[in-house]
Amino acid sequence: MTGNELVEKIASSLSLTKADVKKTVDALFAEIGDAAAKGEEIAISGFGKFVPKKRPARDGRNPATGEVMTIKAATNISFKPAKALKDKLNG
Repeated sequence: MTGNELVEKIASSLSLTKADVKKTVDALFAEIGDAAAKGEEIAISGFGKFVPKKRPARDGRNPATGEVMTIKAATNISFKPAKALKDKLNG
C-alpha cells in the first residue's frame, strides 16, 4: 500500500477530504520521525513500538576490491509489533 492509497482509504472510511487526511498522516509521520531522531521510543497502543537502535562503527570490506574499510556508526529504527497486531497477522 502506498501513502496515497492509505490517505484515500482513511478519507473514504471517515468521510473526510483527502487533503485533510494527507496533512494528518504527514504530521503523524513527522512527529514519529522527530521523536525517533531524539532517541525516544514511540509506543502506539495496540499497534507496536518504534525503537531507535544505535549501531557502532565496524570494519567491513569493499566487495569489489576486498579493501578493508570502516563502516561508520549509525542509528536505525526497528519496529516491534504489539500482541494485538501479531494476533491479527497470524489469525
